[in-house]
Amino acid sequence: MIVNQLDKVLTKIDTPLFHSIGEAADSIGRPCYAVGGCVRDLFLERPSKDIDFVTVGSGIELAEVVARRLGRGTHLTVFRNFGTAQVKRKDMELEFVGARKESYQRDSRKPIVEDGTLEEDLSRRDFTVNALALRVNREGFGQLIDLFGGLDDMRARLLRTPLDPDITFSDDPLRMMRAIRFATQLQFEIFPETFEAIRRNAERIRIISRERIVDELMKIMKSSRPSTGWQLLLDSGLLQLIFPELAAMKGVDTVKGRGHKDNFSHTLEVLDNVAVKSDNVWLRWGALMHDIAKPVTKRWDDKIGWTFHNHNFVGSKMVPRIFRHMRLPQDQKMKYVAKLVELHMRPIALVEDEVTDSAVRRLINDAGEDLEDLMTLCEADITSKNREKVKRLLNNFALVREKIADLNVRDEIRNLQPPVDGNEIMQIFGITGGPVIGVIKSTIKNAILDGIIAPNDREAAIELMYKIAAEQGLTPVVTTSLESNKSK
Repeated sequence: MIVNQLDKVLTKIDTPLFHSIGEAADSIGRPCYAVGGCVRDLFLERPSKDIDFVTVGSGIELAEVVARRLGRGTHLTVFRNFGTAQVKRKDMELEFVGARKESYQRDSRKPIVEDGTLEEDLSRRDFTVNALALRVNREGFGQLIDLFGGLDDMRARLLRTPLDPDITFSDDPLRMMRAIRFATQLQFEIFPETFEAIRRNAERIRIISRERIVDELMKIMKSSRPSTGWQLLLDSGLLQLIFPELAAMKGVDTVKGRGHKDNFSHTLEVLDNVAVKSDNVWLRWGALMHDIAKPVTKRWDDKIGWTFHNHNFVGSKMVPRIFRHMRLPQDQKMKYVAKLVELHMRPIALVEDEVTDSAVRRLINDAGEDLEDLMTLCEADITSKNREKVKRLLNNFALVREKIADLNVRDEIRNLQPPVDGNEIMQIFGITGGPVIGVIKSTIKNAILDGIIAPNDREAAIELMYKIAAEQGLTPVVTTSLESNKSK
């Protein structure tokens, strides 16, 4: 993407909205500037619904004047503790603040804020490309304020700090995460001196809340190529501090001249493959964590080499703990990711062996409504450099998909309801519970999945129930409705 020239940007802000804000500022004798990310996005031709404005003086007072001028359909929210105000107009969110200068204490990212000049306000911003300002007053409308070479950095696709990067990152360590997030989203490079400062200050990330860190990680995961961010997190030393389980996947161990693939690099390749196919951020998290247990399950076997037995099962058990530690959701999203991690080896096992109806039925049943996402992940997991192998595996996956479609039509496995439920078993045999109920139900379910009993064949299911019950020492105390109908 080529950075637009200033005259093109001026055309974009030559709108009633920007002129109204400028007129509001003029009415109270205040200079007013659009600043930060919205200005950057104007030059980069990126859509933006959030626009930040800075004035020298009270941002709240200016916001109140703007809200009155814009009239009906405008909503004003004032945050007096922060000295800011928000004006909502249709789908636009306008933030107003007075120019500020900041100072920090070593043990906190919360600054001491004081009134300042426009130059002081721009200098406190994280990166030069976010330290641009466009004047919106009638006099000088569209004048670009670029005190730190932000426009040149945009042209060079570089991220660097307006001031000393060590001070910038030490004062507010979240800016290190933001640097990596912007590099990922914008496909920019981080200036070498700036990146070295991130490395030197990585430990400072410990004072940032998990919630703020995850917010940046989610934005990385939603980008078109999320691997960029995760690689930068590793190279900077941040990953080892915020997600050590993932960092542990980096590296290759060699025994007797035999190594294994770098699981970290493989994971990032799988993640990008999924990102090409789906915008589902939780499917992307599943891709990131599908091999998360390989470091803890890695073993050397003199006969077969490196093994990672049960890494899928162990990984699924790690997911809740990782989600909890990172302050990720503890709901169905977590369960979804854990399911993908646990099941991701199943489809590949099918394509390497004979695709039987029984195995496919079990896969359909266990994956449920997440089956298509699971297949997408598994196809993305094919990262071999051997083109013939990749072609063969993908062709086999196509066969699995055909078998799934065929069985879904014939068996409706997704909506499988057991012909006999637990309450009926307890009633028939006069029991109030116990493990025997689970034994009977699972035996019937497995018989259906193995094709021994048709999904809706109640008669066959009842017969099997009596057989298993007898083996468990149970005798019926009442007859089933099925038997009653037979006697008639």
